[in-house]
Amino acid sequence: MAESNKPLLIKRYASRRLYNTETSDYVTLEDIAGFIREGREVQIVDLKSGDDLTRQYLLQIIAEHESRGESVLPVDVLTDLVRSYTSQATSVVPQFLAMSFDMLRGGQSKITDTVGSINPLSKMPGFDAMQAQQQAFFKAMTGGMMGDAGTTPQAAAPVKEAKKDEDLDEIKAELAALQAKLSKFGK
Repeated sequence: MAESNKPLLIKRYASRRLYNTETSDYVTLEDIAGFIREGREVQIVDLKSGDDLTRQYLLQIIAEHESRGESVLPVDVLTDLVRSYTSQATSVVPQFLAMSFDMLRGGQSKITDTVGSINPLSKMPGFDAMQAQQQAFFKAMTGGMMGDAGTTPQAAAPVKEAKKDEDLDEIKAELAALQAKLSKFGK
């Protein structure tokens, strides 16, 4: 049995074929994407030079999904990423993205932990709108793989239309403030 906490080693041969060292067979990019979706860490190395090619192949997987219309990254985010390669924000962007995904994973696990239990935050003004927005974001980021794990009876309850609009305006204002702060980092 392979250790799942150890990265799955994939070797790239000179023919550009990818070889799974655990199962001793050839794999495709889609197979590698499947391993990652299952929670495995993957490391792809060039057999001859020993160079780590993981980043290159992960970017290729993302590009293929995006080109097939499975868009997760909005055009403005992609544009900002391209800009970050040619600006002084280069040092800030990777850290920001890493922290954002750490928060996303942490929030996702907290939601999963609280399913079936009463959440004290559910009484917070705007919680239902925030939770619905977070669930939509998780669904978009995971391609719907996580299902509706974060849905609680409180989130399913109908909310008054005026309250929804007020909460949405509050969230939009907070988002605008965060965007203004982020744009200062890019300058």
